[in-house]
Amino acid sequence: MVLKSFLVVVEEESFSAAAKRLGISKSVCSKYISGLEAELGVRLLTRSTRSVRPTALGRQYFEKVRTILAELEAANDSVRDQSGKVGGQLKIGTPITYTLCTLRPLVLRFMKEYPDVRLELVLDDRHHDLIGQGFDAAISIGELDNSSLIARRLHGSRLQVVASPDYLAAHDVPEHPRDLARHRSLYYTNVSGAETWTFHAGSGVIHQKIAPVFSSNNGDMIRSAALDGLGVSSLPEFLVADDLREGRLVRLLASYEQPELPINLVYPSRKLATAALNAFLETIQRSYVRQAA
Repeated sequence: MVLKSFLVVVEEESFSAAAKRLGISKSVCSKYISGLEAELGVRLLTRSTRSVRPTALGRQYFEKVRTILAELEAANDSVRDQSGKVGGQLKIGTPITYTLCTLRPLVLRFMKEYPDVRLELVLDDRHHDLIGQGFDAAISIGELDNSSLIARRLHGSRLQVVASPDYLAAHDVPEHPRDLARHRSLYYTNVSGAETWTFHAGSGVIHQKIAPVFSSNNGDMIRSAALDGLGVSSLPEFLVADDLREGRLVRLLASYEQPELPINLVYPSRKLATAALNAFLETIQRSYVRQAA
């Protein structure tokens, strides 16, 4: 627990946050680190009122400890695999809206199937620093921009241009992507690039620039604005499927197909996939295969 505490303190840059993550008191966490520094005869951390940072020696020690603990966890997983028991800690980063719309029941199913896994799910629409923040993996929506990560595909979700009936009653219905230039656009920044929406028409590709009146990295905020008649949005199908079915939103430009967003589970290539992570991946993929059938 001492080495694990040191690792987590460096990752969190805080004794309080580390103690919360480890499930121990701040005083116990601090005592572990002080004892470790006394045993080694060096200062591993520089403490301030705002944060905790490793010294030069502390950073070197952190890298070695992280490798050792990863190998130890892999050894533990190997034994668990042979015994048929999956356990240990698992920290996964997930987008907020996707988790609440799609992933939540699968997470609950995983917890029931693998009660010995201590799962920490961190809901955040920002991109995660997997190594620096101590994540085992994260769910990524859209094309990956980090080639150092290993990606395991879960499924895909196509983008759809939508608006509310009230909005369309007050504005002309767009018939071509270029017509969007005259409309109020609601821009989901997590899945679109450079304020541009992409469309496929036959063998051609149209990159339509938009001028957003509202932008957010949270899909549910964009969906809420669309439902309230504030503009036209391009959102993943998993987010608007119920609204389209119930008539709360209307699909536009159906003749111009938008790209399918890949949804992947990603983890660092330097980090071994644990038995718990493999079980998490298998549970999710199995669920999507069942749904597709």
